[in-house]
Amino acid sequence: MSFAENGAIDSFIAAETPEEVLEPDLPIIDPHHHLWDLRTFDTEPHFSFEQNVYFCEEIMADLNAGGHNVVQTVFAQCGAFYRADGPDHMKCVGETEFVHGIAAMSASGYYGDARLCTGIFGTADLRPGASESRAVLQAHMAASPYFRGIRSGFPGDLDAQFLAGYSVLAELGLAYDNYSPDVERLPTLAKLADTQPDVPVIVNHLGGRVDPDASESEQATWRANIDAIAKSPNAVIKVGGAQQRVGPWEPPFHMHQREVPISSEELCELLWPWYAYVIEAFGPERCMFESNFPVDKECVSYRTLWNTFKRIAAKAGLSESEKTAMFSGTAARVYKLDAP
Repeated sequence: MSFAENGAIDSFIAAETPEEVLEPDLPIIDPHHHLWDLRTFDTEPHFSFEQNVYFCEEIMADLNAGGHNVVQTVFAQCGAFYRADGPDHMKCVGETEFVHGIAAMSASGYYGDARLCTGIFGTADLRPGASESRAVLQAHMAASPYFRGIRSGFPGDLDAQFLAGYSVLAELGLAYDNYSPDVERLPTLAKLADTQPDVPVIVNHLGGRVDPDASESEQATWRANIDAIAKSPNAVIKVGGAQQRVGPWEPPFHMHQREVPISSEELCELLWPWYAYVIEAFGPERCMFESNFPVDKECVSYRTLWNTFKRIAAKAGLSESEKTAMFSGTAARVYKLDAP
């Protein structure tokens, strides 16, 4: 469906000359994308993106036009469609209820072969402790059999009440996603990961903001913090999200700075040092490529982005088993999905 509110980003992507799809048969699980309607925010939104509406038809249009063999996807928390009524701490369950409906639409096969949202991670505030956290997490699980965990922040002091709430993730067999542009929080995230070794800790978007123009000092800080979290054996990392805006910062290849989207060759070379370092630090078995759509769509098409990842895999010299891990295996293991 065409929405006028999506006009600018649709025109930007349409300006691209589509690349030939590399390795079109390689199975992919996209472990990180959003769904939303930003028009529903009746107060100042906590984020603002060019893709204002992104539902089943919109993401399937990207997947189908992309030409890659995306077999499953995982929905990433973004604050969409919270319940209007009921206790405040339970309103976030509305997001899982909404996404389960999208998963049901996709399961019909009407929109294409990919199965959307076979994994879902929503959110919950773990700070009130175990009892309230358990109630919210169990409500998410009741809302969808595809619910796999949450994405949320953590207090810097990792206080006892928060840790009690966090322990419920282990009790229920759920995972913990985390993202902040501030890489200097990663050592504290490592301490959190070590408190519950059975909880998969999933670091989003290369651990924090990635800037091709960063100084050597800034790059060294990023590397040191990546090393800190990589030491936790239950931590894995999503390799992507480097094309997104972070606060006032815009990537130098953002749609407002280019007439046409960046190519996969250029994007691979531009961000290669960061991708290479993460793959080496974690090992391919603890890495997964991610689209972060529609956020990263402001810089690159779905087809070109996955071509970029395939170029990175080739440049890194990954074996077939390592490549399988990064394109589908790690996501299947961490989010308890059927492996393709």
